[in-house]
Amino acid sequence: MTTITSHVGEHDGGFGYRLGDVWSETYPDHDSALAAAKSAAQRQHIEGRDAEISYQLADGRWQTEHANGGDRPDTEVLDDEKGDG
Repeated sequence: MTTITSHVGEHDGGFGYRLGDVWSETYPDHDSALAAAKSAAQRQHIEGRDAEISYQLADGRWQTEHANGGDRPDTEVLDDEKGDG
């Protein structure tokens, strides 16, 4: 099973979370970014319908692929500010 790891840390004058080298939007404070990362991680566990998904790659290009609604990854959120990541 695939594991998706989000890292929360300082980003662009505020805080955000990242998957690999790709950052979320910027949040005004650490707690908001941490809550957003945890919310995104929880949503990864919700089974849904099959769908076509798009996401941005580290080089800025967009990737589209088919997602099986029952194929859900494990998730974890590491807080770089507290030394978790």
